[in-house]
Amino acid sequence: MPMPQTHPTDDRPPRAPVGLFLVPPHAHRPRQQSGASLPDWYGIHPQHVAHLIARYTRDGDAVLDLDAHPTIAAAARHLHRHPSGGIAQREVSPEESDGSTAQPTAPPAGLIVVTLPRLDVDSRDVSSLSRAIDAWQAELRPGGFLLTLLTAGPGTEAIGHRSSVIAAARTAGLIYHQHIPAVLVPLPPTEPRAELSPACRPPLLDGRHVRAHHDLLAFASTIPEAADA
Repeated sequence: MPMPQTHPTDDRPPRAPVGLFLVPPHAHRPRQQSGASLPDWYGIHPQHVAHLIARYTRDGDAVLDLDAHPTIAAAARHLHRHPSGGIAQREVSPEESDGSTAQPTAPPAGLIVVTLPRLDVDSRDVSSLSRAIDAWQAELRPGGFLLTLLTAGPGTEAIGHRSSVIAAARTAGLIYHQHIPAVLVPLPPTEPRAELSPACRPPLLDGRHVRAHHDLLAFASTIPEAADA
């Protein structure tokens, strides 16, 4: 008889792959039509924003950003996507309208971008957040993605903010697709522990280390895309 440990069982969901965004070493920044430089998206460089939209959408997709951030919109337009600044603000372009007098409905989004926490959602309560995610994913096309940017730390409760968001998204029926930590500060040129001089103490805020990264969590729709005719 084989020993029980020779056939381990693990009922936990598979872990999502992890990516990483580092602060770009160059100083180049894309510009808006007015000539002004595009701002970071909550500390994330516009170059990485464009990479996300290119990765999670296809040509012609609608990109729904609940915060209507200018960098999201600019990157979407550059990649030939259609940006939208919120569920209530979604509009249909003239080429998408059938010309009827009935109120047209916007096409489902290929990507929805949400920052958490939000004033209108208790994102640390799994049930409340799951209801919000369920409403957001109703705007997704089959095969679309929900991208959440966590701008808060883990908190002091037993379950961390990231764990709460993952649990809520799974409860709403989405698949946890990828975790991307986005580093907000440049990495030191050398390993601090290899230096002969004492390493600088990390900055503190109210006795806690200042966060040096944000978490990006991508979730995929479980509704399959229709096969091409």
